[in-house]
Amino acid sequence: MPSKATTKAKSTRKSAGLLERLEAGPVICAEGYLFEFERRGYLQAGAYVPEVVLEHPDLVESLHRDFVHAGSDVVEAFTYYAHRAKLKIIGREKDLEKINRAALRIAGKVARSTGTLLAGDICNTSIYGADDAASHKQARRIFDEQIGWAVDAGVDFIVGETYSFLGEALLALEAIRRAGTPAVMTLSVPREGQMRDGATAAEACKRLEGGGADVVGLNCARGPATTLPLLREIRPVVKCHVAALPVPYRTTPAEPTFQSLTDARGAGIPENRPFPTALDPFMCSRYEIAEFGKAAYDLGVRYLGVCCGAGPHHIRSLAEALGRRPPASRFSPDMSKHILFGSDKRLRQDYLEYARRNYRSARAPSG
Repeated sequence: MPSKATTKAKSTRKSAGLLERLEAGPVICAEGYLFEFERRGYLQAGAYVPEVVLEHPDLVESLHRDFVHAGSDVVEAFTYYAHRAKLKIIGREKDLEKINRAALRIAGKVARSTGTLLAGDICNTSIYGADDAASHKQARRIFDEQIGWAVDAGVDFIVGETYSFLGEALLALEAIRRAGTPAVMTLSVPREGQMRDGATAAEACKRLEGGGADVVGLNCARGPATTLPLLREIRPVVKCHVAALPVPYRTTPAEPTFQSLTDARGAGIPENRPFPTALDPFMCSRYEIAEFGKAAYDLGVRYLGVCCGAGPHHIRSLAEALGRRPPASRFSPDMSKHILFGSDKRLRQDYLEYARRNYRSARAPSG
């Protein structure tokens, strides 16, 4: 159990905290570890419990470092879905404290060695019901447990993420506030365009700000194209900082979440639903993520990142779009030296001429 002596967060870190960094400029946060480890074969789609934390801690540390190398200012402990309800589903409830403390220890090691912020993470409980008082009690227990371990680990702030019920997000925020840490609260707005208990995204963010959240906004479910319109509604109604961490998929007004995407050409897709394991054709390019970052920043959004499906290349492009040059920028694309599409005078001219004849004849889109 969390230490009973730990009633308030006590960070011993000497670098600027989250709010100071946000006042100075954008803060980039890499999320989306679940999808990356599922693709690699270290985590099972469906339950999505981060067992990889216990079974391959070296890989978790490596991915944290890859994201920092690419420009993330935050190392977010991989405790998403590492809560009691999820572990119970896979028969590993006895590992609850072990997996949380391990994830926090791994993330803390990377944060300390890189000068980045260490974030604890709590999320939707999967058992909350708007009118189910017993589930509210269970949710509070889940939040208090994970927050207690995060505070013990000395986190700089706690992220409460991926809530589709405003009521559940408010319970999570209350728990974070009791612990005395800064709170970043992000909502996952369903296909219908409002929270499952009725509030609009803007109304929900306003409620969270009123409840003491330091940063409010959106994460997961929606891609850049369907996140931006909601950000335009949120930014004018709150005074606190706003967060935006879309999934890197090409959602549309007709199919606004990655759960609602359809693929008529996707032969063999289970239940004819690309989510979650056949989303590859919908993946955003790094350039789309860069454009999103610039557009969101221009709206006044300062806490930026990418959620489920993100790779380090997305984070690097986001960082570069915001004027950063992280270590990974050393290897950002330079096509001037490409054997077919380059401009360097040392390249074979007949190769370049061949490319001009065969690969540069595509017509610009009409209309």
